[in-house]
Amino acid sequence: MPASRGAVIATLSVIVPLAVATLAALFWLWPGGSGGVVPEAGPAPERVTGTIAAITLKPCLEEPPPDGQAAGQQPAPDPATCGDAAVELTGGPQRGESVTVALPSGPGAQVFAAGDAIVLLYTPGDEKLGASPYQISDHDRSLPLGLLGAAFALAVIAFGRWRGVSALAGLAITFVLLLLFVIPAILEGRPPLLVAIIGAAAIMLTVLYLTHGFSVRTSMAVMGTLLSLSLTGVLASVSIGIANLNGITDESSFNLDMSLQINTQGLLLASIIIGSLGVLDDVTVTQAVTVAELAHANPGYTVRQLYRAGARVGRAHIASVINTIILAYAGASLPLLLLISVGRQPLGDIVNTPVIMQEIVRSVVGTIGLIAAVPITTALAAFTATRRAATADHDERDHHRHVPRSARHRRVGNDELTRRP
Repeated sequence: MPASRGAVIATLSVIVPLAVATLAALFWLWPGGSGGVVPEAGPAPERVTGTIAAITLKPCLEEPPPDGQAAGQQPAPDPATCGDAAVELTGGPQRGESVTVALPSGPGAQVFAAGDAIVLLYTPGDEKLGASPYQISDHDRSLPLGLLGAAFALAVIAFGRWRGVSALAGLAITFVLLLLFVIPAILEGRPPLLVAIIGAAAIMLTVLYLTHGFSVRTSMAVMGTLLSLSLTGVLASVSIGIANLNGITDESSFNLDMSLQINTQGLLLASIIIGSLGVLDDVTVTQAVTVAELAHANPGYTVRQLYRAGARVGRAHIASVINTIILAYAGASLPLLLLISVGRQPLGDIVNTPVIMQEIVRSVVGTIGLIAAVPITTALAAFTATRRAATADHDERDHHRHVPRSARHRRVGNDELTRRP
């Protein structure tokens, strides 16, 4: 059904200024590539690739215990990590040559075998000190990564066809904005919260319209996402202030605060906003499409009827999405949960720790914003859908008014003939 003129004008009056403001802020905050607050570091070792030809195992040497720990308390190293590896270099300045490198050992060291593709760190100055310039760093996962990426792209395109292609293009734009705008801008000292808001708005406008097309229905999803994301940002700011969270909960955030002087509290707010966007656009698009299909199936539905029908679908969707969010957080934090279980601390003390409280605030605020997205988007979509239905019904009546009576009878007769068995 075509959109009414009033719905189109009202939608454009909101979307166009929003797009212009987002584009202007994007150019204003775009990083200049000067490095900003990033400290200058020495030359990094070159990463080269190679293949393990053979491994020679040796007895593991007993290392002295760390300070404050008695001998015999540290875990014994894996015998498969003690020895040397003959590596055929497939990259770097000595490509095609074979070198002997010590296997990485110690607690948590990876186990390598003959035939493994690996990544080595090459430091040219070490051979002057009598040490090997090569050091095994990790497994080379380029081939598995390429296979997984190809399988993912084929599955998306096979099911979604051209819509799947547009979805992959939207995913690429999301990564470009995150890697070229959000992260460099924060590293250059831009306010993390402002960068996250502008980045989220740019991702939302680009990806939703690219994936779902330029329509009033997509615009309702964009407006619902924007309003819900604004509510999420306000709730996150208030919750972080009440809980006295500074965003420093692990070694990474501590290093960012000490070496780069980044506002870690603003970084926490930014992570909540960007993380919420990934789930919000799913809910808002689903609600907008659901209401549009309901209006198409029954053009006689009023705004109230469309809202109630769409809200029932939204409640079922929210119930499953909330469970998905909790399981995702639990799966990502499984090692931490195991450490907490081993410590046998009271539940009140565990919840009061900054790392747990931060995740609670993140999940609760994101869930509230997700719940608010359902009535907001459903109401907007229901209003515009009924306007479209009224326009379509008005056009149909005008068509009947100008069709001769004889033509109407002939059309009815033909329809009846086609319905006969």
